[in-house]
Amino acid sequence: MSPEDDRQGRGTVGTVVLAGTPIGDAADASPRLRAELAGADLIAAEDTRRFRRLLDRLEVTTSARVVSYFEGNEAARTPELLAALADGARVVLVTDAGMPSVSDPGYRLVAAAVAAGFVVTAVPGPSAVLTALAVSGLPVDRFCFEGFLPRKAGERARRLGELSAEPRTLVFFEAPHRTAEALGALAEAFGAERRGAVCRELTKTYEEVVRGPLSELVAWAQGEVRGEVTLVVAGAPPAVVDLDVAAARVLERVRAGTRLKPAVAEVAAETGLAKNALYEIALKNAPQKASSGSNRPISGV
Repeated sequence: MSPEDDRQGRGTVGTVVLAGTPIGDAADASPRLRAELAGADLIAAEDTRRFRRLLDRLEVTTSARVVSYFEGNEAARTPELLAALADGARVVLVTDAGMPSVSDPGYRLVAAAVAAGFVVTAVPGPSAVLTALAVSGLPVDRFCFEGFLPRKAGERARRLGELSAEPRTLVFFEAPHRTAEALGALAEAFGAERRGAVCRELTKTYEEVVRGPLSELVAWAQGEVRGEVTLVVAGAPPAVVDLDVAAARVLERVRAGTRLKPAVAEVAAETGLAKNALYEIALKNAPQKASSGSNRPISGV
């Protein structure tokens, strides 16, 4: 459906369109992206010069007014865009690459537009996060996106410390000149043998994906790193917990007031141990009477 058909079907309604743009290869642009750019009333672009170059590459012309919308002017520009929406404008938001609001400008406008009752929709497009994850060779069934790591070493170490036991595959963005430093911090926090992938210049002419233990990636990054970089790191392996140790955790919770079966379920979920085996060993190690002093055996707690 074209923007014009959409307007006719719903009446004149202010609409924000988050338009995903190619992360490298312009051939990845969808027909709908071209239609939205051509039919917009107002286009908010992270970098207006780069946006004009994108229009040239896509061979798209637009009569829309184009304004800048980047981190430095988001707060000041958002009221102007809301005013245009109040007049029924179709406002298309584009960033330099990928989906607006994902580590890019856009969240403020989306939040304000939703709060004001305007329509917010999106043109799906290429994603560096999903592309890097897909080609990394690492597990993709569960993952989390952490954006850019803090630049300061202390803050970065604290963030990575919080993530050191995260079992899901981790995805980060990083600047090329900080890639070696970031990989070193990852190796220190997660261990040199944790596997990872450096995905550079995805979908572009010089695309490169380097896979291996973090120690090898640190060594690779000592040379000059160029282009857009996405880092993918394997999640923490499941901790191997002795049944007796896990049973002791169960009994600690029982003494604190949790019933036995829920306590077993909680510890089994944390450790990956089978609930039946954990229940049996906890029951075997338990005192014959509940800690409350009652005559009931703990199996009845």
